Amino acid sequence: MSDIESRADIEKLIIIFYEKVKLDSTIGFIFNEVVAMDWPHHIPVIVDFWETILLDNPVYKKNAMEVHYDLNKKVALKKEHFTSWLYLFTSTVDELYEGKIATLAKTRAKSIADVMLFKMSNVN
Repeated sequence: MSDIESRADIEKLIIIFYEKVKLDSTIGFIFNEVVAMDWPHHIPVIVDFWETILLDNPVYKKNAMEVHYDLNKKVALKKEHFTSWLYLFTSTVDELYEGKIATLAKTRAKSIADVMLFKMSNVN
């Protein structure tokens, strides 16, 4: 297996990851029912996000927290949601890639899940 080396690698990861998310019994409903997800629009935005933090190419210009605060108003995001998201993400990375950037992707995903859980749990 190779490491994550390009935007195309990240795009592959994200597409396969979200196919799993859509079917997941814990978080699938968020993407399938709570949010009217425009997948053709969403996938490139998420790829931008991961390209920015994994390949140091600053193409993501949005505020990821703002979107999740809005979502948290529709459905309370809880530990089990972030646990499921993290499991699906890290297992998808492990299926597809190995190496320094793949490890970084899993480390960053854990940090993101932890920070978002903390922030969503402390919204007034």
